[in-house]
Amino acid sequence: MIVSLLALLVVVVLLFLAVGPLEALGWWRAEGADEAVTTLAEIRAAHESVPEPVPYSHYVVYLSGIGAIDGTSIPEEEQPLIEHLRGHLPGFAVLNDVFPYAPDNRGLTAARPMARMWSWIEKARFANPEALVAMLVNARNAIQLFVCADRRYGPTYNIGTAQAILHSLFRAGYQLGSDVPVTLVGWSGGGQIALGASWYLGRAGIPLTVVSLGGMLSDDYGIDELQHLWHFRGSNDGLEKLGGVLFAGRWPGAVGSPWSRGLKEGRISVYELGPMQHNVTRHYFDTKTFAPDGRSYLEVSAEAIEAVLLGTEPKVIPVEK
Repeated sequence: MIVSLLALLVVVVLLFLAVGPLEALGWWRAEGADEAVTTLAEIRAAHESVPEPVPYSHYVVYLSGIGAIDGTSIPEEEQPLIEHLRGHLPGFAVLNDVFPYAPDNRGLTAARPMARMWSWIEKARFANPEALVAMLVNARNAIQLFVCADRRYGPTYNIGTAQAILHSLFRAGYQLGSDVPVTLVGWSGGGQIALGASWYLGRAGIPLTVVSLGGMLSDDYGIDELQHLWHFRGSNDGLEKLGGVLFAGRWPGAVGSPWSRGLKEGRISVYELGPMQHNVTRHYFDTKTFAPDGRSYLEVSAEAIEAVLLGTEPKVIPVEK
């Protein structure tokens, strides 16, 4: 039985690999191009008008990891981090209504051909977070991460997620041209999605920064549009390390890549949070593993993000010698 399920999982993953870029291309052909023109008109009109008072001093958009089903149904372990930021950042708007793994912001259980399957998987995952079928969500969303980072398909995909983020900001009262800062906080795959969207958001005149928590980051051109990128990683996080291996623009000899430029210009700060793993146990959201100072790993992660958003130095777990 287990062998059959594993075989089925492999087949489905290969299918996702084959059709992954088609969602972005299909969206662009059907409606994306028209939406992009409309969004461009909105940006131009906003910059030509006098910005209205903005209700918040800083906007934070949280982009979930590859376990997300839609913009609101994210893995339960991530919720405390979002609530921590909302409770410790007075005057900030913390938004989490963007689904990073679809260019049209359409969740997996929305109007899709396979919506019933995703709904069934969502119920199975809530009943047992370790259920094997839950890995299908991760596999499907991971493919979209690589579409985002692809130089051929990425621009189409990223303009869609940039629009979704922009509309989320508008719903919360953000005004283009107000110079109110925006920070994209991306966990895991959400870190790369944030970089991809940054190319367009930065060019809309938004003062933009990104915080990556365990992100598998590429050398995306969106880095060139950032005022700063803070990348937090765990020393035992093997998945995060893959970003520096898979994407040649992050290799030490890749002089002139967006990543290299960002490092040289001091716009990228990389912090070792501590001996975190990516998932399963001893991870960034772990509430049962504690640092020597008594903080849980979740508190270490949340307070580090809070610190850079407030302009202070994050307190990491010291490396044992």
